Amino acid sequence: MLKIAFHPIYKHPLPTGHRFPMIKYDLLPKQLLHEGTCDEGNFFEPKIPSDNYILRVHDITYYNELKELTLAKKAARKIGFPLSEELVRREVIIVDGTIKGCEYALQNGIAMNIAGGTHHAYTDRGEAFCLLNDQAIAARYLQDRGLAEKILIVDLDVHQGNGTAEIFQDDPSVFTFSMHGTSNYPFKKEKSDLDIPLQKGTNDNTYLTILKETLPQLIKEQKPDFIFYLCGVDILDSDKLGTLGMSIEGCKERDRFVFEQCIKNNLPVQCSMGGGYSPTIKTIIEAHANTFRLAQELYF
Repeated sequence: MLKIAFHPIYKHPLPTGHRFPMIKYDLLPKQLLHEGTCDEGNFFEPKIPSDNYILRVHDITYYNELKELTLAKKAARKIGFPLSEELVRREVIIVDGTIKGCEYALQNGIAMNIAGGTHHAYTDRGEAFCLLNDQAIAARYLQDRGLAEKILIVDLDVHQGNGTAEIFQDDPSVFTFSMHGTSNYPFKKEKSDLDIPLQKGTNDNTYLTILKETLPQLIKEQKPDFIFYLCGVDILDSDKLGTLGMSIEGCKERDRFVFEQCIKNNLPVQCSMGGGYSPTIKTIIEAHANTFRLAQELYF
């Protein structure tokens, strides 16, 4: 059975007019239930994980400042959300959703988190709506327990996974692959193990050709035993914060190809949803829902 991490705290209240579409975390599970892609049994509710898991990745001073709400104003501003106890609790629960998702992926081949993909969180700071790096923390969790040795992070959000790149910059046991808009935030990129910057307006055909040439070769060379997939839908041509030219069908084909490669190579995959900022919420939900529909179609 497809297992999906979801908690009501994912939909966090934001000031009126805030550009982050927080409503998607409420609407996406409702849509999946409404259309019959999922039922209540597919969802599990994450809790508060051990601080020890988080501290395997994040600096203790930074983490304590988050929890105590004592971050410097400039550092808090970079996160882009008003800092609060509830926000930090939300981020910690998202981390647990990804960690537990790894356990389910090992059992079932795949697991999803309705939220997550917080790849702009560095070892010692957060930025761009990301406080704690859920997939990085979960990667360490797997390794510490001997559940995986070599990990491949496939980051197909429109924004480079700069925090993830920094966290694993000196670690050959985690290979970071980021395919992103060259003109997109972050404007000062970090160095992933493999970065593929894409030009403005990159269309379905070009994008999918590059992905289909790259991912199978990466899997062959790196021989991972676990994959993290960050499946942001901000690659769409309608996205307010993205610069690429992908259609919803192209985005769906991207997900299909990633899943087919995981299945072909018998690689468990944990999926975190990442970004999506199209002006029409229906577009965001449809693109994200396709990822879950494909997971059900291909795995179960």
